[in-house]
Amino acid sequence: MTKRKGSYLLESLVAIFVAVVISLLLVVAAAFIIKFTNAPDSAIVIINQVIKGLSILLACIICLRLPHNGWLRGFIVGIVYVALAFIVFSLLGGGFTFDLTLLNDCVLGGVSGLISGIIAVNIRKHDE
Repeated sequence: MTKRKGSYLLESLVAIFVAVVISLLLVVAAAFIIKFTNAPDSAIVIINQVIKGLSILLACIICLRLPHNGWLRGFIVGIVYVALAFIVFSLLGGGFTFDLTLLNDCVLGGVSGLISGIIAVNIRKHDE
């Protein structure tokens, strides 16, 4: 059975949306945990990076089901997710800040997406 290219695009768009939703849920959970444990401010940066990487990984595993080019689709999901998450969280935070952190997030998102895409397409058995 052959799949159309549109299916790959739709699958990637759904993965991006799922990653943003997972991020929102994990950020709320992390906020409660940080509030009750009095975590230091330096831990918040690390927690945010873990949330972004975990969101990309889970979204790729859940949504990327079609074979082939998992690395590329994962990379695209990671980069677009970072851009969309930046917009969403900047709107929620009340302002856009363009700095080195955004570049760091793009690199992390791309690498996380690339690895997550490879994992996602290889954990399923595909009939080819």
